[in-house]
Parts: sequence; structure tokens; C-alpha cells
Amino acid sequence: MAIFSKKLAPTKNAYAVVTGAGSGIGRSFAVELAKRGGTIVCVDINLDAAHETVQMIKSLTSAEAFAVQCDVGNHDQVKALADQAEQLMNHPVTLLINNAGVGLGGKFDEVSLEDWQWCMQVNLWGVIYGCHYFVPKFKQQGYGAIINVASAAGFTAAPEMTAYNVTKSSVLALSETLSAELRHANIRVNVLCPTLVPTNIMKNGRLPSHYSEQADDLLMNHAFTTSDQVVIKTLNNLDVGRLYTIPQPDAKLFWLMKRTAPSLYAKLLGMGYPIFNKYIKK
Repeated sequence: MAIFSKKLAPTKNAYAVVTGAGSGIGRSFAVELAKRGGTIVCVDINLDAAHETVQMIKSLTSAEAFAVQCDVGNHDQVKALADQAEQLMNHPVTLLINNAGVGLGGKFDEVSLEDWQWCMQVNLWGVIYGCHYFVPKFKQQGYGAIINVASAAGFTAAPEMTAYNVTKSSVLALSETLSAELRHANIRVNVLCPTLVPTNIMKNGRLPSHYSEQADDLLMNHAFTTSDQVVIKTLNNLDVGRLYTIPQPDAKLFWLMKRTAPSLYAKLLGMGYPIFNKYIKK
């Protein structure tokens, strides 16, 4: 078995593929990896946004970066990406960051099956496809690393976010399973579970009009951290072999409550839902 070529720091001098790299957390991952000496393939469904990230990298660092358009919900495109990234960098990919995601909210009985499918295709299948096409390459070369961007929504189970919660809890379970299964193959896994981070996910998501503005305001103006800070913490955790990155104090609190007293947590959540509803509708 090959020793991890990046010693104890797989995020330094990485050959990385970052999905959803056109903005938010994805852009922060791409820029920070470039600062750490990496070569980056910036992937986004919006090619112009991916090019903007590449230009940002080149203005800040001497790193090589490439822009690629890809819909992560399309398995043929992700399959092609796995080969294209290697060709662009002229080197095997050593780090995959499955970050691309979309937001979806609404009461369970009011969310259409079409919206469910859209959310599942990007948030869950996009991560599955990425892992499916890159893990065999990592195994073949004897090392690799994966960061899957989930969300605290994966364990907080907030009302009116059913589809989103389901996708993120599934990404969490996938990451935990892969960590156990791939450890012997010298492949590291980290799963990121933030709460509020300033990104465009709400602006580009599908949310009921009665709380879309409030949700966007919370993300952009009342987060406990920035995407840059979240990314640095996540990359550092991967370097030291930690599976979970739960970056904010509120996320840590929800994680602790859910794990230590799940029944009480569910009861309190149900009791608080009517209050939340009144606040949102003001």
C-alpha cells in the first residue's frame, strides 16, 4: 500500500476537483487549496462562475486552475469529469470535494415530487456519482481524499426542509460508511456539517416566498462564521484524519443534543415549530 504522498497533509499540493466552485464554500475551497500549493479543477454548472474562480486564484496565487462546466446530477457528465480533470492537470486527482448543492424548503405536503427529484439529483446523487467515479481511481493509485459537504440540516431535522434534510442526512451516512470502508485503502474522508454560512444557496434554491427573504438574510447577515473560515477548518481536519467538521457553536450544540437526548430533542423541535411559523409569517 502506498503511503499518502502528502504525508500528513493531503490538502497541501493537492490535485483537487471542487464541485460548485463558482461561489460560496466551493469557491473558498478552491482558493484555499490553491494557496496551499494545489492544482485545482473548478467545477460548476455555471461555467462563467467557474472561470471567475479561476481568475481569482490566478490573481492571488501562482497555482494552476481550470474551469469545467458540469451538472453533477448527470452521471455521464461526472464520469467524463473524472477523466477530464486528470488530463487537464496531467496528474491523477488526489482530492475530491463534493460541494455542489441546492436549497429546497416548504411543507412536506406542498413540495412537488419534481422538486424532490431536483434536490435529490444534485445534493445526493451528485455526491454519489462523484464518489462512484473517483474512488476506484484513488484505490488504483493507492491514496486519495474526499470531502463531502453535507449540512447540520442532516441531523437537526428542522421542519419545512424535508427534502433538503433527507439529502444531507444521506450524505452524512454515506461519508461515515465510506470512511470505515476506505480507511484500509489509504483514502481519507471528511464530512462538513455547517449551519449558516454566507452563500448563494437560498438565492438559487426553491423556497416558499413567505420565508425566502428571511432565510437569505439569516445566511448573509447572521452567520457565526464565513465560508473561508469553514473551509480552513475542514481542510485542517482532513489533514489530521478527522471524519467530522462541525464548525459553528450552534451546529455543535444541535449535534450534542441530538446525540445525547434524541427523543427530547424531537419533542422540543415539535413544540418550537408553531413559534417558528409565527415568526416567519410576520
